[in-house]
Amino acid sequence: MSAAGIHYRDLTSDDAEPVPQSDPAGTAGIRHVSRSLFHKPTDSHALAVEARKIMPVAAQSRGDEEVKDLGWNEPPSKIPGPLIRGLPNDELWVLIRRFNKQMYHVKDYPYPVPGNLDLNIADEEEFSPDKLRSNIERLYMTVIIGLMGFGKHLMRLRSWRETQRTAWFCTAYFVAWIFDFIVPLITVTMITLIAYAPSRPFLFPPAPLALVDGSTGGVQKPKAGVLGSHDSATGAPENHKGEAVEAEASNFVNSIASVALSSVAGKHPQNDPPAEGSGVSDSVPDPTSIVTGALNAKETADGKNSSATHDKTKVPMETAMWTKMRPVMHGVGGVTDTWERFANALEPTPPFPQEVFRLRIAALVVPLLGMSLFVTSYMFMKGLTFGVGFGLFGDPIIQPGLEWLNREFPNWQKLLEIRNNILLGVPTNAQLTITLLRIGEANKAPLPPPPRTSAPPPDKPAAITDEQLRAAGSGYPLNASPEELNQAMAHDPSVPHQTGGGDIDASKDTHHGKKGSKLLGLFKSAAKVSIETAIGADHLKAKIGDEHSKNRLGAIPDNPEELKSGPVDFKCRFHGKSGHVYISTKATIPCAAFSTDSTIEKTGSNDREDLHPVWSIPIADIKELKKVGGFGWKAKLIVGWALDREVADGLEIVDRKGQTWTVTAMVLRDELFNRLIAIGGQKWEAW
Repeated sequence: MSAAGIHYRDLTSDDAEPVPQSDPAGTAGIRHVSRSLFHKPTDSHALAVEARKIMPVAAQSRGDEEVKDLGWNEPPSKIPGPLIRGLPNDELWVLIRRFNKQMYHVKDYPYPVPGNLDLNIADEEEFSPDKLRSNIERLYMTVIIGLMGFGKHLMRLRSWRETQRTAWFCTAYFVAWIFDFIVPLITVTMITLIAYAPSRPFLFPPAPLALVDGSTGGVQKPKAGVLGSHDSATGAPENHKGEAVEAEASNFVNSIASVALSSVAGKHPQNDPPAEGSGVSDSVPDPTSIVTGALNAKETADGKNSSATHDKTKVPMETAMWTKMRPVMHGVGGVTDTWERFANALEPTPPFPQEVFRLRIAALVVPLLGMSLFVTSYMFMKGLTFGVGFGLFGDPIIQPGLEWLNREFPNWQKLLEIRNNILLGVPTNAQLTITLLRIGEANKAPLPPPPRTSAPPPDKPAAITDEQLRAAGSGYPLNASPEELNQAMAHDPSVPHQTGGGDIDASKDTHHGKKGSKLLGLFKSAAKVSIETAIGADHLKAKIGDEHSKNRLGAIPDNPEELKSGPVDFKCRFHGKSGHVYISTKATIPCAAFSTDSTIEKTGSNDREDLHPVWSIPIADIKELKKVGGFGWKAKLIVGWALDREVADGLEIVDRKGQTWTVTAMVLRDELFNRLIAIGGQKWEAW
């Protein structure tokens, strides 16, 4: 920032100012604070401004509007499409929905960013079990689903069901083997698949993941009993694209936790005595449903004292495990980010370049092709064994070399990160999403939130096109007749409950017994009364000035649908008072403000000079945004269980002076968060 300071005209100028280019390692110590999206501080901002025309529906709206409403709170059928040219609305909403779940806390990063794309994960990212869960779910939806698809493609080749395709692969492989050209064949295939996208469905015809048997390569009945989705492992039905695999990811984590908890609790149903109609087993709930104290209960039942005074490993092991959780979470997130970058390089989404990234990766494979023509197997093994020996015994050379690198190039390790060389400038899904959100803000047409549907998805097969299921050559897809395919895709309600045997059924079953169920119902009723009493007490405490009670007012809305708003005005509370946060972009200084004026609900806040906000903050002065819960996590669990109600959460806004504003009871918290991070010129870092 120059010594002359910042003028108000800088906040609204559409002229791009020169900004320092980021070096790949992020070693530059230059601070640069951008005041506007149109100053293009990163490639994401620049693409959003320069590619505004890929949002054709924005141009169809009236030009005199401060913000164009493209269908906020409308059903999908009433939202024009595509909102972004080249990207179906369903796929756009998949990105936004997963972005909402991934992003919790962002801070302005005033230095050059790696790859000139912001929203990278901070090295000191805060750990929480919920974030770890979110990262494992991302790992499932990207890496695990991708590897499952790769494995099923290999099984389709091995099965010889698609005879013609497998015969061609087999012939090419063994001809190359005879002439010692296996490595050149593999590298040429890789180059073709990377550089020429149409080769991928030609060599590997698509098929829904749930429809392919992983052991035979043939057709199978999906685990959900119906082929209701194309990209999920179970084929479960969904109301909107991507919801099935997201639900799978959530249940994947739940199942891991359930199995772990059952192991901790010592669940061994085969050792249970025969049922006698009633007794202790029928009077108590399943112990695996009671998380707290499960381990101690098992140890005590086995005659062991598991208290910290007797078990000296308890505290150090727990401390070590929780201490390692942050690097584990960071590692899982890093693996998932790299996978997303490769996917976005091979199949770019507008407005990112369509050819540059994959041609760059293909060009890196070309030298391997050249080397494979001259390097013999003897030379390869000789070099490999030398490397192993040097790694074991070369420490007197390696350590001085590392010290020299650390002294001369302090951040040389950053240069070796794949995002700073091969995948330089390639976005993760989060970076892609924030770029798309910025395109909406550049057009003054914020992207509408993903649709919500309370009705369960229908138990009927999803529509199938050549994009999801294609034949190899002139035969039928998967070499199965239309009757076989239709039978596999049709609904069968018994399939989801089929397991591998009686022992699995017994371990999986969560049986409370009649009296146990009544006991749980009694606990639930008592918890419901306690919560309602606490809510009433919060209203009384709020009236006498208790800040914590004020922040909890309205956190359990009677009808969340009535609190929906946007894209300019967002219903919420501040210090317990009902009102709206509204975003003004027509003012001299674009800002976010809060007002308790009740007329906003009917007439909005556009062009309103009569509003007197409780507080107002320039968009350019926002330094930090953090999602906060309406209740603590324990209270939130109890509310969800006892009341079966949604909890409206809040948002914490911090300016550059460190002043904090916290708005609560906001149903569209994620949507306000997305508008605030996309509308300005900040370079964000995820915490």
